[in-house]
Parts: sequence; C-alpha cells; structure tokens
Amino acid sequence: MTTPNTPRRTAALGAATAATVVALGTVVPSASAAPDEPAAQAHRAKPTVVLVHGAFADASGWNATATRLRRGGYPVLAVANPLRGLDYDAAYVAGLLKSVKGPKIVVGHSYGGAVITNAAAGVPDVKALVYIAAFVPDQGESLGALIEGHPDPAVPPLPQQTFGYTRPDRTTGTDVLLDPARFRAAFAADVPAPDAELMAASQRPIATEAFAQQTRQAAWKTLPSWALVATQDQAIGPKLERFMARRAGARITEIRGSHAVMVSRPDAVTRMIEQADRGTR
Repeated sequence: MTTPNTPRRTAALGAATAATVVALGTVVPSASAAPDEPAAQAHRAKPTVVLVHGAFADASGWNATATRLRRGGYPVLAVANPLRGLDYDAAYVAGLLKSVKGPKIVVGHSYGGAVITNAAAGVPDVKALVYIAAFVPDQGESLGALIEGHPDPAVPPLPQQTFGYTRPDRTTGTDVLLDPARFRAAFAADVPAPDAELMAASQRPIATEAFAQQTRQAAWKTLPSWALVATQDQAIGPKLERFMARRAGARITEIRGSHAVMVSRPDAVTRMIEQADRGTR
C-alpha cells in the first residue's frame, strides 16, 4: 500500500574511506560508448545513494540493495555507522556527506534513520531522505522517549544484552547488543536462518547513549522524504514507524517484512530509492 503525502559487495567493492566506509563505485562505460550517448548521460545524472545502517547491524546488510542500485547506474556508499551515540554518529555522517560531490539521496535503516535526520540538515545537494523501517525523530526527541511514548503490545521488548568497558581516558561506557539466540525472531524473522545466524554473529553493538541523546535537527522538515514501514517489524513497532513517517510528510509504502527488510526485501527497498530519485528530478 502506497500512501501519498506531503512532499518531503556485488560486482566490485570500492576502496574503504578512512577504513570505515564501503565504497561501491559506478559502472564504467565500455570504451566504445560515446560520452554523449543518452545512456551515458542518464548514468552521469544518477545521484549518489548513501546507505546508513542502524544498531545491531553493519554495512553488509545493504549488499543486496547496493547490488541492485549499482546495476541501475547509481553510485553507492554504504557507510559504517560508528554507533557511538547520536551526536557523534550524526557529525561523522554529516562530514562524509559533505565530501560526496553532487546530488545524493540519503537512506537510513532503523537507528540510521535518526542519524540521517540529524546529519543531512544543511548539507548541500541532498535531494531526498529515505527511511527503511526507521526512526524519524523530531527536534528535541530521543529514541528512548519515542519508544516509551508509543508502546505497541504486539512488539515484545528487545532481547538486549549489555557489557561495560573502560576507555583509554579511564572513563567507562556501556554497549548494547541483541542476544544471538533470539536475534532472528526480534530482528530478521523472514531472513533464512543461516543468514540470520551470521547477522547475529557479526552484529555491532551500540552505545547506550544513542537512545538518550536528543535530536538536534530534523532534516525532513526541509527535504522530501520517503518511508518504508515493515508491518511485521519486531524491533520498532510498525505503529511507531507509521506515526513518525506521517508526521514527516513522507511518501509511505507498507510491506510485509521484518525489521531487516533491506535484507529480506531488497527489491522493495531499491524501488523506493528509485522513487525518491524520480520524485526529485
């Protein structure tokens, strides 16, 4: 179901930027292709798609989506989100976005949605924001407060585990990850079990402060946005996803899928990104 609202690895892996970005380059035209052919012109016109993962995940979750986008001629960057807190992560991604020349579409999954909401504000040439089963916070909101303010009886608490550590400056921190034994049910129920087990084993923990820090800027207030709501999500309640997307004036598509919808339904995710491109030309 699509609801119109107010406008708002893979053939070749590129080199990592600062050892934290997986860069997937554009397809190089053949030597026989004339530079002024319509296909070449269309290819050059494609915006860079910047993909930002969320908590308990890594950039490889975008592999299937990135492969499809690259086949369509889109330059792609799948960012290794630091997961050190909303302020830190947003500043990091904002710096990356500013280094990308030309038009870009910024895509966030889950916690990555909150990161792009902050990071894209004021960055030149961002055409659109795309939220995939994501948080879409407003200025002044924390993710913890959003979850508490919109309880969903159909969505059980996440099977979180925590561990503490001491930083080089002797301060301490706490990170959160999901219980690997219950990861698939909570995060990737429609992903084949062997793949979900690998996702659980490779998940990246997130700093607890990420859920308490407030959103400083809401880029969706000035940029058109699209949102995919995963109706079988057991990590963020679909009701909360829907509420945030509507509030942002996003063009919404709802599909049956788990929280890891970019893994289980990459075609749908790719279509939405393509819609955002067409809708902002």
